Amino acid sequence: MKSLFEQMGGTYREENGYLIPNLTLPDEEQVEIGVWGQQHLRYIKQHHKVRYVNLLTSGKLNGYLADIDKQAEDMFFRLVKQMAEREGVTEKLKADNQMEWVGRMNNIRNRATEIVNHDIIYN
Repeated sequence: MKSLFEQMGGTYREENGYLIPNLTLPDEEQVEIGVWGQQHLRYIKQHHKVRYVNLLTSGKLNGYLADIDKQAEDMFFRLVKQMAEREGVTEKLKADNQMEWVGRMNNIRNRATEIVNHDIIYN
């Protein structure tokens, strides 16, 4: 009598007296995953293992991470632009007082990063 795995067309290999099923993951499109996607990957590996395994075994992990990365990147740049405009951090300030401009832009980038992390990366 064949096992369920064999009935479904599966094959085995023998290792140390045990039959191990020959499992393969579906082919997945290789895409570049940026820093935001890498952060989210670490997060789901540690805190959402089922979601991670489901995405990995379905062949959708890279596409999912690329989408998260793009959403986070777009949101980050949009927030930085909006905050800078609202707070008067302009090219004129950059030309007149470069140190103040750098400090204020760093503050804006840090706040935008916190928002993106809260809303997209660690959610």
